[in-house]
Amino acid sequence: MATVSTEVTKVKEVVKESLLGSEVPEDAMMSARSKATFIDNAKKDPETGELFMGEEEFINAVAPEGEDYHKIKREQYAILFRVADRRDTGKINLLDWGTFENLLAKPDAEYEIAFRLFDVDRTGTVKYENLKKLYSMNKSPDNIPFDWDCEWASLYSGGKKRRHDLTYPQFSQMLRGLQGERIRQAFHHFDKDGDGFIEPEDFQRIILQTARHKLSDHLLENLHTLCNISAGTKISYANVRAFQNMIREMDLVELIIRQATAQSSDGKITRTDFLNEAARITRFSLFTPMEADILFHFASLDEPSGKLGLSDFAKVLDPSWRNPLYNAFSQATGAGATAVKVKTQGILHSVLESVHHFGLGSLAGAFGAFMVYPIDLVKTRMQNQRSSRVGEMLYKNSLDCAKKVIKNEGFKGLYSGVLPQLVGVAPEKAIKLTVNDLVRGHFSGKDGKIWIPHEILAGGTAGACQVIFTNPLEIVKIRLQVQGEVAKNVDGAPRRSAMWIVRNLGLVGLYKGASACLLRDVPFSAIYFPTYNHLKRDIYGESPTKKLGILQLLTAGAIAGMPAAYLTTPCDVIKTRLQVEARKGESSYTGLRQCASTVYKEEGFKAFFKGGPARILRSSPQFGFTLAMYEVLQNLLPMPGSEKAEESAMHKGVVAAGEGLPGQDGPIGFLRSRNALKIILDLDGGFGGVGGMPGGKEGWRGVPKVLGGGK
Repeated sequence: MATVSTEVTKVKEVVKESLLGSEVPEDAMMSARSKATFIDNAKKDPETGELFMGEEEFINAVAPEGEDYHKIKREQYAILFRVADRRDTGKINLLDWGTFENLLAKPDAEYEIAFRLFDVDRTGTVKYENLKKLYSMNKSPDNIPFDWDCEWASLYSGGKKRRHDLTYPQFSQMLRGLQGERIRQAFHHFDKDGDGFIEPEDFQRIILQTARHKLSDHLLENLHTLCNISAGTKISYANVRAFQNMIREMDLVELIIRQATAQSSDGKITRTDFLNEAARITRFSLFTPMEADILFHFASLDEPSGKLGLSDFAKVLDPSWRNPLYNAFSQATGAGATAVKVKTQGILHSVLESVHHFGLGSLAGAFGAFMVYPIDLVKTRMQNQRSSRVGEMLYKNSLDCAKKVIKNEGFKGLYSGVLPQLVGVAPEKAIKLTVNDLVRGHFSGKDGKIWIPHEILAGGTAGACQVIFTNPLEIVKIRLQVQGEVAKNVDGAPRRSAMWIVRNLGLVGLYKGASACLLRDVPFSAIYFPTYNHLKRDIYGESPTKKLGILQLLTAGAIAGMPAAYLTTPCDVIKTRLQVEARKGESSYTGLRQCASTVYKEEGFKAFFKGGPARILRSSPQFGFTLAMYEVLQNLLPMPGSEKAEESAMHKGVVAAGEGLPGQDGPIGFLRSRNALKIILDLDGGFGGVGGMPGGKEGWRGVPKVLGGGK
């Protein structure tokens, strides 16, 4: 029963999120998901029957296997278990889990997690002695010594005789500068003669112990080569500080590189280009010549040309960079077997993704068409009503038409010809949207802007292309829609199936009225798409940094559909008259001009707008139903393996300018958990690991409860 309840909760939440989009507060959306995550990973206490998570289950919940944790060991996520286990019982119930998830939602969660870990007495302050003890218990046996009674530490906590507890802001600021002090003390430890220089091997050991969890394998393996940026074989303190500054500003460095390479004609930049771009986009974070030299030194170890591209910088900037995977991605590498394999997998994934989206779009389009089909049938019947004399009119208005269809043909009569519509709506939507996107993309600039005439051209081209496929289905649908009223008024009139109509019309007959269909669909799309895009951008403020909710998209689509539907009604009336088989005594039409003049002569100008309101009532909700269903299906039926594909992309180094930093996609809670561990690991790279605590994996439980342990 618990599983069924969980699935129902998930479905409700997905539907709510899909319909309301970004209008739903983030914490409200996370609550149902968080509960589902807890239930999926928790186990039942045999004594009380209560669900709970132990350390192993907690790690599975916050750090699922197969994710990218950069340089953090998965078992080190047990550190967070100490924070989530508020009652020090070794078990986390649903309330504890909810509290921890709420903590992750806080904007400063990374530092608050670290603070709570060292606030072992739960008093809201960190005792300096507890901080020292926990550090001593967790540091690696061969670690470079760190003096907690140094002058730097006393600036935060006071001297030995005037020591005070650290508040949250004080503790956070202390952690911020801790790595720099560790590096300074480590440099003094190896600088035995006090000349300001250390051996490359000593520098490598310092960085491995203080920043291994932040740097790529390529960087870690080549640290000793830093001595080559200047004369001599040793590394100065200035070199060490410059290297540390580059580490601390790695995200900013990457943004500068992406911006500079995007503006370069060949996608490569020099040291001068980097410094010039840094001066353009920063005001206070200027980089020294030595810092730039260090960056280009490590990026050019495999390509000493002085002009580097994204693939060269990726092995420095991306902590998850790995040679085999990245070489398969890089355009600079040879077309080896690995590259071919990954490229093939990428193409196959793209094809499968397109098929998946097409399938969801087909289902959503069919749902939207089905929901508004009765309105479409009424619209067709009204447009096909020839006589203007009241006594011979079958229907007084759209409502009267719907009533008489139900009375004479039953409720099923409202869905006459629905099958061809459902079959045709999928390719119609796919062709229209694809062609519009292709033409818009061709005429759009690098900034995404497009000239309005080109927008109109893109929409019109999309409308023209869809006619090739949809006209045959339209004519079959229309003849099925009107044959119900023929059977009612003409004795012995046989019911025809869709296949009979197709065989009877033949290939040429299926394209009868195609010119009128073009006359309707080209201006419809030329009006609809530009209006829709401008409403999203100019009225609702859609941008790369602001995603619209479904309600906003629905409103924009509905408003855009109103003028497009009504202004093209005359063309739709002509198309309907040309495609419907004329009855005895009624005028037959041979072409666009003859049809238009006949309708005007016999029925007047108003006849061209018959069914206009019905077209508006159909187009707007149809778009709404289709889009809403598409969003719901995307959440309920995600493409298998899509999340893993995103994880693979996280390892591919630097991405194009304007996109997010690699490795930073995923739920914000996951990112903050990982970032909190990075802050804690600045104390020691082995903190919380299997070998970092007394007693191995059970080490945390061996610590006295007064220091946050389990005893």
